[in-house]
Amino acid sequence: MSDPLAVIARFPGVPEAVDEAREAVDRLYRHRVLRRASPAVSAESSLRGARASAAVEGVDVPLDALRRDEIHDPLVQGALRASAEMGRMGPTWRKAPRQVLARLHTVAAAGLAPQAVLGRPRTEDEAPDPLDLGPAPDAKEAAVRMDGLMDLLERPTKAPAIVLAAVVHAELAVMRPFGSADGVVARSAERLTLVEYGLDPKSLVAVEVGHLELPYAEGLRAYLSGTPEGVGQWVQQCATAVSLGVRETTAICEAMQRG
Repeated sequence: MSDPLAVIARFPGVPEAVDEAREAVDRLYRHRVLRRASPAVSAESSLRGARASAAVEGVDVPLDALRRDEIHDPLVQGALRASAEMGRMGPTWRKAPRQVLARLHTVAAAGLAPQAVLGRPRTEDEAPDPLDLGPAPDAKEAAVRMDGLMDLLERPTKAPAIVLAAVVHAELAVMRPFGSADGVVARSAERLTLVEYGLDPKSLVAVEVGHLELPYAEGLRAYLSGTPEGVGQWVQQCATAVSLGVRETTAICEAMQRG
């Protein structure tokens, strides 16, 4: 059986970026604070990740206001709900990823899309383009690509979790399968993949914060080119987002250590 992800994992620059990110995660997991406060660090990382995910879409709110529950923007609230839902959906991700994506969309798009379409693939051929990526695939093509993505998730691969997570993230972000909150769903699916495929089993890494610091849309446009260089650039960018997410979580640990 072919292993397309293993091919991507060998694109120029990808192995080095993936190794660097993996080493950063390994260092984080040795932080002494995690011996006693791992759940608290994960919760804070998830909060910062949700804030960053909304900010990538253009809704940037202060973290303190989020903590005080003062923000009622539907996109921000959707990102928070998706972040909370990830903790419950983890074991299902490997067995029934389509079910998980439907659930993530249901919670992320509540208040943004009509109740009747929550969790359902779009039937319209056009989809919003908040990142200016260009026209989305029509509904039929998006359904075909979704089938291909599900197949990719189900087949065994020798590729590192970061490579799988990067491809899952990009495919969902560019195909926009639901037509609302697709970016939030895509970034949630990336984080879920990093957790369930073994890189970050405690969900400590605020990878969404990393994406906010990088040229996010530019990376997705590179992926859309379909060239080894473009796809490799995107995977490297995702690896860098992991490393930056580790830096954010390390700062959380240091703050907790100081009390």
